[in-house]
Amino acid sequence: MLLRALADLVVIAHLAFVVFAVGGALLVLRWRRVMWVHVPAVIWAALIEYAGWVCPLTPLEKWLRVQGGGSGYYGGFVGHYILPILYPRGLTREVQIVLGTVVVLINVGIYGWLIGCMVRGRSRQGDRV
Repeated sequence: MLLRALADLVVIAHLAFVVFAVGGALLVLRWRRVMWVHVPAVIWAALIEYAGWVCPLTPLEKWLRVQGGGSGYYGGFVGHYILPILYPRGLTREVQIVLGTVVVLINVGIYGWLIGCMVRGRSRQGDRV
C-alpha cells in the first residue's frame, strides 16, 4: 500500500515537473528568480524528448508499483499518462520531437515577450532621466 502511494506521489511530481517545464515561464513573469530553476527544467525536458531518453522518474515509479504488488507498464510517463489523453495511439519518435519543440517554442515565446518588456522598461527609464 505504501509503495503504491509512493508511486502515485512520483506520478504527481512527474506531472508537476512537466507542467512547470511547459508553462513555468509564466511564473517568471511574476517571480524573476524562478528563471534559474525553470530554464534548466526546460532544457532537461526538451533534451529528454529530443534524445528519446527516459526520465529517471519513470523507472522509479514502475519499480515502486511492482514492489507494491502492482504491475509496471510499457513505455514512459508521457506515453503512459499524457499521450492517451492527447494522442490515443501512443508515443512515437516523431511525437516526442513535436512535444520537445512545443516545450521550447512556448518558453521561447514567453521569455521573448518578457525580455521585450524588460528592454522597453529600461528604455522608458532612460527617457525619464
